[in-house]
Amino acid sequence: MGPTDSLAMPPGADPRQLSRHLGRLHDSFVSSGAVDPTLRTVVSESWRRSLRSGLDPERSMARLPLDDARLADARVAHPLAVGMPVIRRLLVEEAAEAGLLVAVSDAAGQLLWVEGDPVLRAKAENMHFRPGADWSEESAGTNAPGTALALGRPVQIFGPEHLLRPVTAWSCSAAPIREPDTGAILGVLDLSGGHEVAGPQTLALVRATVAAVEAELRLSRLAAPYGLAGERHESASAAPRLEVLGRRSARFSHPGTTTELSLRHSEIVLLLAASPDGLSSAELGVALSDDDQATVTIRAELSRLRSQLGPVPLQSRPYRLPRLTSDVDDLRADLKQGRLRSAVARYRGPVLPASCAPGVERIRDDLHRQLRGRLLAGSDPDALLAFADTPYGRDDFDIWSRVLAVLPPSSSRLPEVTEHLAGLDLQLR
Repeated sequence: MGPTDSLAMPPGADPRQLSRHLGRLHDSFVSSGAVDPTLRTVVSESWRRSLRSGLDPERSMARLPLDDARLADARVAHPLAVGMPVIRRLLVEEAAEAGLLVAVSDAAGQLLWVEGDPVLRAKAENMHFRPGADWSEESAGTNAPGTALALGRPVQIFGPEHLLRPVTAWSCSAAPIREPDTGAILGVLDLSGGHEVAGPQTLALVRATVAAVEAELRLSRLAAPYGLAGERHESASAAPRLEVLGRRSARFSHPGTTTELSLRHSEIVLLLAASPDGLSSAELGVALSDDDQATVTIRAELSRLRSQLGPVPLQSRPYRLPRLTSDVDDLRADLKQGRLRSAVARYRGPVLPASCAPGVERIRDDLHRQLRGRLLAGSDPDALLAFADTPYGRDDFDIWSRVLAVLPPSSSRLPEVTEHLAGLDLQLR
């Protein structure tokens, strides 16, 4: 059992023995933060990400953001509603007989459907595994649906590999479902239950069902493309939202559903969101590339983007969007109000780090500079250390120097900070 094993429960493994072993590793991590090298890498990295979100492994529970009305709106409007008959036929009926649960989430990790064994459903509700709950890693810690979303690939989680204590008796296998034309993640299909769910056959079954759902989406697209605004059922319960921090592509939410945009569409929406007065085709071309962008190419991208925006209007002459909420604006508000710890927790990474668009690079650099500048001007050791411990702060000599300057002499981390700073100093010479 090595840290790079792809299967949660390798063939021939004793589930009780594996559960006891993982339980000890979980207890050690919760009490000391120490990660045993025998823990799978996919799990240890997810545990660290989850803790950076501020979760308490012993007390946190998944959030419940969707009430019954908003859940109903989300189900009707979501493109995966087309695939639910396929999922029920291929997976739910057998899962109910086997005492398992099938869950389908949107691209933000919100569970839209949870079906299967009624007794198990009642037990699952005690840990907030129910329709309307948020099972992203940020809300529910390490779990197959949330971690599959975070990584963009199929994932199995066995028992105590879950971070939150109430979930450690469960196992699950999940895989993302992608939009056929763009490859954007629409949501996740998950199978949950006992240890038997963590076997290789289960993950193969989930992946086969996902393939069938994606094929059904392609067929339904030929009859009626889901992107037509007339097919959306708009709810006024929430404003459109854009999330770009630390993400290779943007997560775009609007009343009724959530999806992931392609990188180019992510760049365009971000640039328009940052320009309330709108941008012309020429201005967008300059912001998207240092090379000359043909106006017809920009217009074609904007035409395709409209199909991803649902009921959110993209106006032209100039191109502009209605006001969006965004994680970038939330972080700027934290900085303006002096909430440094909140700002650092919200900063999950640079803005669209995979983008080379000049306009995006300016937004990315400006936000990073603002956060870093406020930290260097402040004297909160916890906020500084939280930033310094991230991949984007680990090699920042000035940040670590400031940590050393404000850290109390009694801090248990003082030797580590001093040693790390000395190492950075040697690298800079």
